[in-house]
Amino acid sequence: MLKFYYIARNNLGTKETGIEEGLNQEEVVSKIQARGLIVISVIPENTDAFNSGAIKVSVKSKLKQKRDRITGADLTLFCRQLATLLGAGVTILKSLDIISKQVVSKKLYAVVVDLEKNMEAGLSFHEAMVKHPKVFSDLWVNLVESGEASGNLAVVLSRLASYLERDAEFRGKVISALIYPGILLSAGLGALFLMAVKIVPTFAEIFKGFNITLPLLTQILLKVSDFLRFNMIAIFLVTGGIVFAFKNYLKTKTGRRNFENFKFKMPVFGEFFLALNVERFSSEMSTLLESGVPILYSLEISERSVGNLVMADIIRKIKDDVREGKSLREPLEKSAFFDPMFIQMVSIGEEIGELPQMFKKINVFYQEYCEVFLARFVAMFEPFVLVFIGGVIGIMITGIFLPIFEISKIGG
Repeated sequence: MLKFYYIARNNLGTKETGIEEGLNQEEVVSKIQARGLIVISVIPENTDAFNSGAIKVSVKSKLKQKRDRITGADLTLFCRQLATLLGAGVTILKSLDIISKQVVSKKLYAVVVDLEKNMEAGLSFHEAMVKHPKVFSDLWVNLVESGEASGNLAVVLSRLASYLERDAEFRGKVISALIYPGILLSAGLGALFLMAVKIVPTFAEIFKGFNITLPLLTQILLKVSDFLRFNMIAIFLVTGGIVFAFKNYLKTKTGRRNFENFKFKMPVFGEFFLALNVERFSSEMSTLLESGVPILYSLEISERSVGNLVMADIIRKIKDDVREGKSLREPLEKSAFFDPMFIQMVSIGEEIGELPQMFKKINVFYQEYCEVFLARFVAMFEPFVLVFIGGVIGIMITGIFLPIFEISKIGG
């Protein structure tokens, strides 16, 4: 039986790659099509046929390389493809060569080619990755180094790919859950603004033609409308200035730390933001420990990649205590950041020697917690916004129609 590297797409259009065994290309194509996939390319592993197939893929890939930037999806696909190829026994240099011929991002293509050149010059894979810190994080580099040292690079990359896929799927759910409330609120506020600057002034001109005293509600409505219309540019400039100043403030360590503390102390939402960070921390720790990275090194990597200064400070203190010989339980309790359930599960994981599995279970729990919270938030937010927008519009309509009732009485 011969091995063939294939590129295919499923019914959703998602690219799938892997290794399939068969007597010839036709048999392999039939096997792939039987799984409901659309075959794009099937490349024999033997050198001559492989090279000729690579040329075809290369021509195709140049047509597809349209993006300059590298997305998270690009890196996830790169990791999964590399893990699959290495797991099938393909050498790392040949694997990189295959992958380079089908990447969509021009920048990632250049990075993969550079990885090949550096490895051909004698560097290890993780040493070649260090040269691209903006592409490969500490998590990537250290996991690859662990995989190279243990001889299980394919297994480690597979775990990393699974982590990246889980992380992307979870963050996609969070973003999707927040898109609808954002659109609903924006549309509602846009409708209110349009009424205030277009419809209300039209009725104001009509009321000027009648000698009546406008009701207090109508007077307030007209003053708000005039303020918005005559100060629109100033309002946009001030709003833009506030946003710009706030973004610059967040770029400072003090500003970012203060804002993170504020988010954690918010009523209701504080627990959600805390859960998001604990979810990320537990996911990284699970992946690192499962891949054979020592606990201290895992904490150090998590500290640098957790993406939250407040939590990074807490992890640093935990790491220092563990270095002194303490168990994880003591510094976790001292931090007052993690809930009792988290601390108890980590403690049990330490005692029975299954810390990676416990971190994975913790990660699943916090993912489910965040998803349930978002589902409930969206369910509550929709009626709240509808009632709020409806109430404001009702007040505006009342303010517009009160003078009309007065005019009708005069006419009568």
